Amino acid sequence: QVQLVESGGGLVQPGGSLRLSCAASGSSFRLYAMAWHRQAPGKQRELVAAITSGGSTNYADSVKGRFTISRVNAKNTVYLQMNSLKPEDTAVYYCYARLGGMGSWGQGTQVTVSS
Repeated sequence: QVQLVESGGGLVQPGGSLRLSCAASGSSFRLYAMAWHRQAPGKQRELVAAITSGGSTNYADSVKGRFTISRVNAKNTVYLQMNSLKPEDTAVYYCYARLGGMGSWGQGTQVTVSS
């Protein structure tokens, strides 16, 4: 089972940017579909962005045009570039890896957008 470690969260002002990273263990990273989810206080976890093993991406409507998911297989890493951040983007962001019927979650990283 792949191990995932997120980093890059923090406090940012509205309109600012952050880049989240998710480093994965193992030698089969390139085969995994990867995604970022988030969970705000009192709300359900929701999909933010996803990228297939082939590089196809999809985004939640709320982040389209502002967030970009990418992966570097040589580094076993998936990224989430977040621009034009809004207070409603405040949440714990989780990395998720899926291969066949198996999925793994990271521990999460807090993103707070506030002035």
